[in-house]
Amino acid sequence: MMLNLEWLRTFKAIYETGTLSAAAQALFISQPGASLHLNSLEAFTGYKLFDRSARKMVPTERGKVFYNFILEPLTKLETAEQLFHKSSKTDRATISIGMCFETFQYTLEEHISNLSFNLIIKFGEYHQMQQDLDNGLLDLIITPHKGQQKNLDYRAFSQERIVLVAGSETETAELESLLASSKTDKISEWLKKQIWYSTAADMEHHKNFWLKNFGHHPDFKPNYIVPNISSITRCLSKGKGFSIIPDFLCRESINQGGIKLIWEGTTPLENILYFGTRKKTIYAKELNALEQIFMEKWK
Repeated sequence: MMLNLEWLRTFKAIYETGTLSAAAQALFISQPGASLHLNSLEAFTGYKLFDRSARKMVPTERGKVFYNFILEPLTKLETAEQLFHKSSKTDRATISIGMCFETFQYTLEEHISNLSFNLIIKFGEYHQMQQDLDNGLLDLIITPHKGQQKNLDYRAFSQERIVLVAGSETETAELESLLASSKTDKISEWLKKQIWYSTAADMEHHKNFWLKNFGHHPDFKPNYIVPNISSITRCLSKGKGFSIIPDFLCRESINQGGIKLIWEGTTPLENILYFGTRKKTIYAKELNALEQIFMEKWK
């Protein structure tokens, strides 16, 4: 049996995303295909590389050692593939971007068919996006966090405000009365008894909003964990329940009356959004075109 490069790609994706389904989505393959790659790799190495659970693939000690061993050479191979692969006869430039799924849907999705260059979108954690940008796997990232890599440049272009929203059918009269009285302890206790929506990847908004306004971490779990913030807005639309999400992602639903803006907090919680690029790039023209789309949307 020979070692297959695709097995290593799949192993790396599973290790970094934590699930077979997320890895399959990142690699644009089926989940059974990702599972087959992992089984083949484990058969080749003779070791179990992950402990499987219903929600997460947890790397074994052998898996951690294997990941650390293959990460650098595999990253170099992927960089070489992107740099030297001729993607079309017309030599269209290929730009790779990292951002969250909701930002892509809100900003870029409708413009893709009009772009004069090829585009690859990668979703994931901001820390990993910064590493991929520094390693040449991405050309642009949209992020609320600035990294420390000397090779990267960050330019602020907008900001998001984290707000408390509710479905339009949610009874909020008592809460509005509490908010008017500024009784934070009673506001906190009342909110904890309500129905809550969140995403597994975006609990940071929930935690930071609670910490800023109530002085402690939230001590309750959301009732419903859904795939992304777009799912939250759809679930809440003309329904009941609460969530804490960026304002730009729910603005349209608020304007249409499906969701109510309840509270921006005692002191608004805002994140600056940055364009992250390498300081030296051959794709300045293409990146500028993409940045103009984002700035126009976030006016």
